[in-house]
Amino acid sequence: MATIQGLFTQHIEQLQQRVAKLLAREGLDALIIHSGYPLRTFLDDQHYPFKTNPHFKHWLPLTEHPHCWLVVNGLDKPKLIYYQPSDYWHKTADEPAGFWLESFDIEIMKNPQDIEPFLPAQRQRCAYIGEHPELAEALAIGERNPESVLNFLHYHRAYKTAYEIDSIDEANHRAVKAHLVAKELFFAGASEFDINLAYLSCLGKSEYSLPYANIIAMNENAAILHYTALSAKKLAEKQHYSMLIDAGAECRGYAADITRTYPYRKGLFAELIAEMDKLQLVMVAELKPGLRYTDLHLKAHRQLAKVLVDFEFVTCSASAAVETGITRYFFPHGLGHHLGLQVHDMGGFMQDENGEVQAAPEQDPFLRCTRILEPSQVLTIEPGLYFIASLLSELAESEHSRLINWPRIDEMRRFGGIRIEDNVLVTEQAPVNLTREQNWK
Repeated sequence: MATIQGLFTQHIEQLQQRVAKLLAREGLDALIIHSGYPLRTFLDDQHYPFKTNPHFKHWLPLTEHPHCWLVVNGLDKPKLIYYQPSDYWHKTADEPAGFWLESFDIEIMKNPQDIEPFLPAQRQRCAYIGEHPELAEALAIGERNPESVLNFLHYHRAYKTAYEIDSIDEANHRAVKAHLVAKELFFAGASEFDINLAYLSCLGKSEYSLPYANIIAMNENAAILHYTALSAKKLAEKQHYSMLIDAGAECRGYAADITRTYPYRKGLFAELIAEMDKLQLVMVAELKPGLRYTDLHLKAHRQLAKVLVDFEFVTCSASAAVETGITRYFFPHGLGHHLGLQVHDMGGFMQDENGEVQAAPEQDPFLRCTRILEPSQVLTIEPGLYFIASLLSELAESEHSRLINWPRIDEMRRFGGIRIEDNVLVTEQAPVNLTREQNWK
């Protein structure tokens, strides 16, 4: 088996090839990629949690290192300007170390203001990639986040190298272990807050080092798609109905994004979760090269419509539930998205490296991907079925209200909703479910 160092070496070689092609096309000498710097809160001496520029961590796994820079030209060994101050107020960066070390020429910088001598002397034909174009302008870097460069980089980020796939796979392994801890605590009667603490403890991470804020939603809170309030209230046993947990992990800067929904007891909601789990696996199996993601999203709505009919939530046919838009009141978000350096990885709408995009369909404004599926892409598959009060109110006031079995709907409101999400690799053969291949119980 290839070592992580071998995978990383191949990864850098592939990035170098991409950059060489890009620079030749754009008439540029180099990309100057900035990790970023912490932003200070207004009228305070505190900073917001630092998030590394994804274009920076594409090249190496430094995810908590502000004020660092990369200079890459596709030919020479990439140059890393590594910020390592002498500071007794805060913990500073350790000496550079790790499997990635040999792939870079490294220079140490003690003060962020001293960056200019480390950069190429002639910078007019260089492009700055980062969050602070005003800094690039002060440094006389000729191009600042040029759109044509970003389009190329974002488009090609969808094709994961073997190193990236290994990183996402390991992130899934870590997240699954923490999910199983969370599941056990839910059935033991813990609060949302305590479940979150146990999840973080299992990862050995703080909330600021997760790829996104954990969603741990009990009962009707599961109807709030991005619920992060994390109530510390411990519910009485008879008040336990359900838990939806959407929580991830990181490995070398790459994300896992996993969701599960659990019923506290047997019954109709438990049966509904089992049916949604089957639906989700059908969608995973469809993730094959040549399919446009919008077509898969529409198929998910057709499958969901059958569930609504089978469970007697609607009195119309499955086809009518889709054509009238009824399914979108129960499943308002997209089926999934690209995954990698970011949870919602860039490039989901891009159709080529020149910047052509295809927007989400008008009836599905929250769909995050319209691309043709190809090998080496990693995407989430996350169908949902929710009982969201505001959307149900709209449905009740619509012309389709007569097609809804409202007493059956009202039975489900206290459960909030269901989402089941896996991270899946597209291959030439069958898709690889990076989530379920772990030790999931």
